[in-house]
Amino acid sequence: MVDLSLTEDQVAFQEVARDFLENEVVPHRQAWDRAESVDTGIIPKLGELGFFGLTIPEEYGGVGGDYITYCIGMEELGRADSSVRGIVSVSMGLCGKPILEFGTEEQKQEWLTPIARGERLGCFGLTEPDNGSDPGGLKTKAVKHGDDYLISGQKIFITNGTWADVCLVFARTGGPGPKGISAFLVPTDSPGFERREIHGKLGLRGQATAEIFLDKVRVPSSAMLGAEGQGFAIAMASLDKGRVSVGAGCTGIIQACLEALVSYATEREQFGRKIATYQLVQDMIAEISVDADAARLLTWRAADLIERGEPFGVAASKAKLFASEAAVKAANLAISGFGGYGYVDEYPVQKFMRDARVMTLYEGTTQIQKLLIGRAETGVSAFL
Repeated sequence: MVDLSLTEDQVAFQEVARDFLENEVVPHRQAWDRAESVDTGIIPKLGELGFFGLTIPEEYGGVGGDYITYCIGMEELGRADSSVRGIVSVSMGLCGKPILEFGTEEQKQEWLTPIARGERLGCFGLTEPDNGSDPGGLKTKAVKHGDDYLISGQKIFITNGTWADVCLVFARTGGPGPKGISAFLVPTDSPGFERREIHGKLGLRGQATAEIFLDKVRVPSSAMLGAEGQGFAIAMASLDKGRVSVGAGCTGIIQACLEALVSYATEREQFGRKIATYQLVQDMIAEISVDADAARLLTWRAADLIERGEPFGVAASKAKLFASEAAVKAANLAISGFGGYGYVDEYPVQKFMRDARVMTLYEGTTQIQKLLIGRAETGVSAFL
């Protein structure tokens, strides 16, 4: 079972992380949201504090640490600004960690070390315009050409896409289905690699989200991550751990909603009383508080299983499913508590709502998580 008592090091990291984010991120999140871009000057600062190096060994530029500490970091980032969390978790989690687990020593030295230090950014090139929840059907192709591969295709909704230095691209090297997919580490300055930023998003407006076009992008065989045909397995393993990050980030959103509503309710007066004295307001606060604890514990359970080397995929799906839906609920309740003020961006709860909504969609939709959990419970797959 999960040990609910944090170590001194974990508490110290949480305090340092929260203090840093309160001063370096929270005061700017409204402006970044309006501008549809965070100030990228925050990235090396996050690197110096160790956010990009959580669970990455020191020999590769990381700070080590366990997955509970990782969850603490992702929660604090989600509490401050989910756009910033996405930058970190995609670069370090969806790009860096697969390199750590499946990469050669040369790949780790070239890409993992600078990613773990926050000196370079990575992105995760899986989703395509016609293949989101069905990544096994992706169409991007990598054709052998001498000692190289020529990669052609299109990716969409790629976090860090226009900022990243390397893209972990999943492409078809064999026949149809998951077994025909391989993974490649593709420098984003390669000839034929084009990226266009997607604007007008509902939430996560501060992070760069891109559409990527690959036109016979040439990479050496040494750019393949893992073995040929192993790409789908790499992608699924990465997403399992990514769902733990999403669960922790959503816990941060819920916690931020709770703190915002409590602060507002104890100051705002209606009918001559603080609105915190009204039963229905306390009802909303209580619901958010319970959901924050439940989301945190579900996420920590998945993290604990990772630490123990035990199967964690279903636990990660449960954490991601509950925490993402609870984040939407918490933000909705917080907006209700704020009334009309909750609908304008002078107050943060409307941003929490917009950021929370996409959490139910990416890294496996709510419906996909339910199918994964249902398959685990019944032994019967509802996937086509």
